Amino acid sequence: MQKPVSRRDVLQGSAALAVGTVFASPARAAAPEPVAITPDLVAAATKEGKLVFYSSMDLPVGERLGKAFEAAYPGITVQIERSGSERLFQRVAQEFDSNIHAADVVNSADASHFIPWKKSGWLMPFVPEDVAKHFPDNYRDPDGMAVTTRLWLSSIAYNTNLVKAEDAPKSFADLLDPKWVGKMVKGHPAYSGTIMTTTFQIVRELGWPYLEKLAKQRVMQVQSSTDPPKKLSLGERAVMADGNEYGIVLLKEAGQPVEPVYPTEGTPTISGPTGIFAAAPHPNAARLFQAWLHTRETQQFFVDFTGQYSLHAQVQPKAGRRKLSDIKLMKEDPAGVEAMTEEIKTRYARLFKV
Repeated sequence: MQKPVSRRDVLQGSAALAVGTVFASPARAAAPEPVAITPDLVAAATKEGKLVFYSSMDLPVGERLGKAFEAAYPGITVQIERSGSERLFQRVAQEFDSNIHAADVVNSADASHFIPWKKSGWLMPFVPEDVAKHFPDNYRDPDGMAVTTRLWLSSIAYNTNLVKAEDAPKSFADLLDPKWVGKMVKGHPAYSGTIMTTTFQIVRELGWPYLEKLAKQRVMQVQSSTDPPKKLSLGERAVMADGNEYGIVLLKEAGQPVEPVYPTEGTPTISGPTGIFAAAPHPNAARLFQAWLHTRETQQFFVDFTGQYSLHAQVQPKAGRRKLSDIKLMKEDPAGVEAMTEEIKTRYARLFKV
């Protein structure tokens, strides 16, 4: 096993990633041949009998996927280990440093994590057939090390019982209005990959002075990006400064008094790639899960159940939900996040005193 590298060890401007994309798309000379789900693969996976999935997905989402996989392939149990992406990144590094290889498959809400993992040789090349056929090149690693399983947004939102539509913020700049002092909630970039990516995009577009002003608004600080929508729906805060847009969408569909807002400056966009560890203790189960996770059927189920977006060309948006094409989006740049991670953690903690 090669010596682990830190996030800062990776060269900025990595050839594997580019501004506005998750994975660059040069010729795939090194990529493995696409793999279909075959009886032989199922038999080999069933013989192993288990899969360990490290995931930043909401626990109910991960568990629902795990149960669906177990139902599709009886005899294979799925163990879900869920945490915030930044914590998962630390856990993986600590385990590999100790020569512990517990995880088979990993999904992160911080796409920049796959830069050092790939650089360290920790990922297994594997290209599911559906990925080769139906996923955009710039959302799958050119060497087959990972593919973007899900796409989602970090939006603003408000509680409709506490804020009238005409008074609601329409932009990030509006959050600096004194009327929102002590009335907002947001996630933490040192815990959540979603918030790390969101913070990077906001700093790139609006600058650190924006966050300096926001920090003076006495914002309630929570950890996960899944927490702000919950605080909003409970009425603990009137406005969400960042957090999962899909959480707001699902709460609204369930009849809760919340409404998403897509900022005029653009809405931060987050990719959640999934990859297989080269030292996976259950490699065939890992390959089967990775292939199954990116089929049209699973991706459609994922979209319908979670309110997130799929890059599978055959997946259809759920009726009544807003399309990505109708929203002004901020560009993704995992390599940029990689380069700024430590600065974001340090400056954010100083500004928000958390």
